[in-house]
Amino acid sequence: MAPPDAPKGVQEAEDVHERAEDVRDAAAVDIRKNGDIRRNRAEPLERRLHPVTPLRRAWAPVAVIAGWAVHDPDQAQRQLTRVTTTTLLIAVAVSVLAAALYGFLSWWFTHFAVTDTELRIRTGLVFRRTAHIRLDRLQAVDVTQPLLARVAGVTKLKLDVVGTDKKDELAYLGQEEARVLRAELLARAAGFAPETAHEVGEAPVRQLLHVPAGVLAVSLVLTGATWGTLAAALVVPPMLWFATHSIWTVLATALPLLGAAGASSVGRFVGEYDWTVGESPDGLRIDHGLLDRTHETVPPGRVQTVRIVEPLLWRRRGWVRVELDVAGSSNSVLVPVAPREVAESVIARVLPGVTVPASLARPPRRAGWCVPFWWRSYGLAVTDTVFASRHGLLRRSLALVPHAKVQSVRLEQGPWMRVKGLAHVHVHTGANKTVTAGLRDAAEAAELLYGQADRSRTGRREARPDRWMA
Repeated sequence: MAPPDAPKGVQEAEDVHERAEDVRDAAAVDIRKNGDIRRNRAEPLERRLHPVTPLRRAWAPVAVIAGWAVHDPDQAQRQLTRVTTTTLLIAVAVSVLAAALYGFLSWWFTHFAVTDTELRIRTGLVFRRTAHIRLDRLQAVDVTQPLLARVAGVTKLKLDVVGTDKKDELAYLGQEEARVLRAELLARAAGFAPETAHEVGEAPVRQLLHVPAGVLAVSLVLTGATWGTLAAALVVPPMLWFATHSIWTVLATALPLLGAAGASSVGRFVGEYDWTVGESPDGLRIDHGLLDRTHETVPPGRVQTVRIVEPLLWRRRGWVRVELDVAGSSNSVLVPVAPREVAESVIARVLPGVTVPASLARPPRRAGWCVPFWWRSYGLAVTDTVFASRHGLLRRSLALVPHAKVQSVRLEQGPWMRVKGLAHVHVHTGANKTVTAGLRDAAEAAELLYGQADRSRTGRREARPDRWMA
């Protein structure tokens, strides 16, 4: 500050300088305040999982002890015989407390938050892990309810993200919270603004298909794999008994065979019970399960291949099974069993504009020199929208690949096939799967190779963008 007897010009300059300092200080305060506000707005609200979650995580220490006991049962039995009842009770109490503490701490250090661009999941008790799931790469949010979770009224969310094989999950959430969060994530993935995404709500569903329990049970009875595995379980163990007279060898063979027979019949019935397919703006929704309920979503535009499977004993009834190859997703079944015309109507919703070819061209008769009995089961049809290839004699399978989903085409011709003028044409899709048009005439295969490359480029150019809620 200037002295009182300073010249007038100097005094005015000092006043201007002080006012400028005040303005800069006020601006700095405003900047700090606005920055704090922006940071507070950008910092998402972190949430914890349902309080039931520690019970799920508490099983980890118990599983370690059980695994040790199963791995070395003799050592475990010797150790148990050496301890007294009091020591055993104390050890059990300590194990239970340790398991409860581990479950609680795992739950306490797990948070998730939804930002404008991503879902953030922080986990880890000792080693911290933060998963950043970009919402624009989110392709499906599946809802799973194991039996005990249904009893407790909680739900698990599984997240399918483009470019990853492993699903991240949020386990467990309350049923209402999971429903609201799923709707918000799908709305964000569809491009809705963050401030309006929570108001979009769950998209409406129109039912396309429901598989009755009786039809599902009959279809499993008429599946040859079930009877084949069961027959092997009844025939092979007695033969091993007469050959080795070892009960352990018999059990080691019989139990896996019986388990496989049960998984292919009872296990499939339990998993595919009450199968329902519905259509919504965010894709086809699939609900199924007797004990564990699962709510899956087939993302729009992500289906690479559709396969129509016809087991031998189903053909008289006109039943088929529809399977899928979805890029970056584990969804593999669309329809467990249904009449062919119903299944084709569902396929039309998965692959818009694609129709199943009515007839397919067989290979030339000389293909019988390469595959004596099965060559008649091969077939091929190429339409304006789809590449269709069939194979299989007892279990016939027709694969449909839209031209826009073809990533590469390859021609294969072995020595004997060159002699007979035949070749295989392999079509590779974005789901790391291959569809083969087998035993084609060599000239036809060469024309198909170059023609399919052109059709794929045209299909990708004209395909609609893969977009949620379009």
